[in-house]
Amino acid sequence: MMRTHTCGELRADQLGQEVQLAGWIRFSRDHGGVLFFDLADTYGTTQAVFDPEAMSRKDVRESLERMLKSFGRESVISVAGVVRNRVPGTEDPRNPTGQLEVLIEDACLLNSSRSLPFEVADQKGSLLPSEDLRLKYRFLDLRRTQMANNLRFRHRVVAALRRALDDRDFVEVETPMLCRQTPEGARDFIVPSRIAPGTFYALPQSPQLYKQMLMVGGMDRYYQVARCFRDEDSRSDRQPEFTQLDLEMSFVDDRDVQTVVEGVLSSMWRSIYGRELKAPFPRVTFHEAMHSYGTDAPDIRYGLRLHDVTDIVKNARYEIFQRILGKGGRVVCMNVQADLMNGAGGEEGAVGRNEVDRLIEWAKAQGMGGLTWMRMTADGLQSNIVKYFPTEVTAALQTEMGAREGDLLLFLAGSEIAALKAGGELRRKLARDLRLTEGKDHQFVWLVGCPLFQKDSESGQLEPFHHPFVCPEKGEVEGEDPICVGGLSYDLVLDGSEIGSGSVRCHDPEVQRKVFRLLGMSDEKIDNDFGFFLDALGYGAPPHGGIALGLDRLTAILLGCDTIREVIAFPKNKKFQSLMDGCPAKVEEGKLSELQLLCLAGDEEDGD
Repeated sequence: MMRTHTCGELRADQLGQEVQLAGWIRFSRDHGGVLFFDLADTYGTTQAVFDPEAMSRKDVRESLERMLKSFGRESVISVAGVVRNRVPGTEDPRNPTGQLEVLIEDACLLNSSRSLPFEVADQKGSLLPSEDLRLKYRFLDLRRTQMANNLRFRHRVVAALRRALDDRDFVEVETPMLCRQTPEGARDFIVPSRIAPGTFYALPQSPQLYKQMLMVGGMDRYYQVARCFRDEDSRSDRQPEFTQLDLEMSFVDDRDVQTVVEGVLSSMWRSIYGRELKAPFPRVTFHEAMHSYGTDAPDIRYGLRLHDVTDIVKNARYEIFQRILGKGGRVVCMNVQADLMNGAGGEEGAVGRNEVDRLIEWAKAQGMGGLTWMRMTADGLQSNIVKYFPTEVTAALQTEMGAREGDLLLFLAGSEIAALKAGGELRRKLARDLRLTEGKDHQFVWLVGCPLFQKDSESGQLEPFHHPFVCPEKGEVEGEDPICVGGLSYDLVLDGSEIGSGSVRCHDPEVQRKVFRLLGMSDEKIDNDFGFFLDALGYGAPPHGGIALGLDRLTAILLGCDTIREVIAFPKNKKFQSLMDGCPAKVEEGKLSELQLLCLAGDEEDGD
């Protein structure tokens, strides 16, 4: 037996007992010949002490002392000894084992450690090594208490979700990882077949088609903790492989799915936090989200709602507004209320002029073209541009925005979508700067009422707003302009981040074919790419719907992590590279020949 207890387990009940611990030497120090070791494992840290004068076995004292002095940081050792209280005044109240120590009677080196590339002991903020260094030596980074706690918390979340789904008669089913390549949005990761040269599998972007065919097969309620793969352009907080909780149910409408999800998350909440999660969740339409929050993933924990004031300011003589309105643009306004700004500016209850100037410069740097502002005073709205606004216009602005003394009105103008998105970015920045979410509970919200289609910004072609398998709101796509057709889809947003997306699906093969046609697919392409799926729908597919929840992002938000890489054991970096094992990497020519593949890429290394 290498250990009788973990390094985080000892308590007063073990006083006087002989125990054996195993772990890593986090710190060691020599105080006048008495050796102290902080012995750590994933459960905690215990102080182990070698005191030559207190050893009962004098015959091994010198050899044991020499061995202990030879141990380096992060070496793995096993120690045996008696549990005793620490010397009064040396206790560590922050550590659950901090009242105790183990008096070493014997020790064994299990493995030594090389010189460390960075300090493994818990560090935070600027004391942390660079992320790339942490990722290169991820096996060391995982020894840090914070990383270990993150992964344990993630496990608890997943385990609680599984229990909740089991209690609701869901069946966990694994779907294939080697799939047919189908056009679902992002690029696929392609896997060549050796047995059938010239043919390829794709890694799944989601289990979408398989879970729908499980419903055709009568499974009724399915779930899976699914690994998904998308060959997207690198982004700061995306991963090419990620994990989602995938659900599908038969004989349900959109509200049924949402109710089940609320119940599952509420069960998880009780398990993790020991308190109730307020349900049902608020619902915000896509139109309201875009026009009031400037985003399709609204954070409703704070105000700063956007107002379209185009019709109010159109009679102002302000040249910038008139020029933009003449091009069909819009003007949106936000009221930064005085009580939100206490302590943020140069005076009590106000954002000072310097802060406003910094906001204007920030807006320009974001490509917004700048900000226009007015401040509400006892004498009405004041600004260096207010002279261009007739009294009736400023009065209407005060009424529309509910402006009171000390409030700051911020205006953005441009094309409708540009002005709204800029307002959304400004809203998020102000929430950060004014710390508007500090101390507030997490808030889930459903985004509903999304369109079925949208137009590609460059080609103008129709494309799915979510994916091509969403059921039209009225069950049909004929008889109206496709861009006006609503979809039975819904997103789940947590604290301003989308963590889930779902929909009621097309279960009628003819409606599904019409959707494909509207997306510009010929019948030949439809049959080639989706013939097997349409065939399945034709054998009595029940009405069905579901959702996929992003476990990486959900866990990161609950833990307050800035990036999902902090809750993934072995993530890729921002360039989608694994610095630890050096992938992606080239493949030997023999492997390519075996697959009858020819690599057209040059030999030169890609630059940064």
